[in-house]
Amino acid sequence: MKTILITGGAGFLGSHLCDRFIKEGYRVIAMDNLITGSMQNIEHLMPLENFQFYHHDVSKYIHVPGKLDYILHFASPASPIDYLKIPIPTLKVGSLGTHNCLGLALAKGARMLIASTSEVYGDPLVHPQNEDYWGNVNPVGPRGVYDEAKRFQEAMTMAYHTYHNVETRIVRIFNTYGPRMRLNDGRALPAFIGQALRGEDITVFGDGSQTRSFCYVDDLIEGIYRLLMSDYAQPINIGNPDEISILDFAKEIIALTGTDQKIVFKDLPKDDPKQRKPDITRAKDILKWEPKYSRSEGLKITYDYFKALPEEHLYKYAYPKEF
Repeated sequence: MKTILITGGAGFLGSHLCDRFIKEGYRVIAMDNLITGSMQNIEHLMPLENFQFYHHDVSKYIHVPGKLDYILHFASPASPIDYLKIPIPTLKVGSLGTHNCLGLALAKGARMLIASTSEVYGDPLVHPQNEDYWGNVNPVGPRGVYDEAKRFQEAMTMAYHTYHNVETRIVRIFNTYGPRMRLNDGRALPAFIGQALRGEDITVFGDGSQTRSFCYVDDLIEGIYRLLMSDYAQPINIGNPDEISILDFAKEIIALTGTDQKIVFKDLPKDDPKQRKPDITRAKDILKWEPKYSRSEGLKITYDYFKALPEEHLYKYAYPKEF
């Protein structure tokens, strides 16, 4: 039985990855400091013999006894509201946390995949975004703590690959949604659904002409799995290129939820990307991957999940006191 360590394992994507690798017959070790993750995401796995949970901050020294075959580094806050509330931990997990995980991969002879992001492209001047584009990022803006942490993460990973011969993989994740997202994490999809469920007006920033491309979580997990098992070390975009404006997306959510909320407009946050669409040519050619779920299919599953949550989840948002 092969063993995989998944940092951020109690988070949205991390918990889905835990599910996938349990299904594939792996021994799974999930590591999370629960700053944005939740034990509720993995409680169904806790009774399993081939699942372990370590409550630990990967920005500090990591010790995992025994062999490790793979490491997936998914520990990081991942929404603008997080960057504003916890900027220092966001920078530390992308830098110190990545360094610690790469050191562990080197020591164990493990293959390591890092979760990078479309945010490395910043507010792009190239559309759609392909992996050869270097980005347009403001390093001292409010989003810089996340964008630059991820750019550093990629550079550190490639340095370990070229200098220490560590087997590494880099996935650049575009907007992803699905069950286990936090309703109040500040991103458009859960924000819109949360507002609809609470009977609030839908808030659109700017005039709503900015675009996003939303990928359903099961599609993303399949792409990540294929990348990990591939022989490709350069970055690969994984996302759904079906682009939509935020205003049209808000209207889709209103139609989906059957509510009669008004759309209200607020100022666009600083450095908010105007366009976001992945070029997935590389993923198609190398991984033989492309998304299968339409937005309407994925949104229905996600809305049904949110609608079934206890009412307190509609308002809950807090960090542990130490942060």
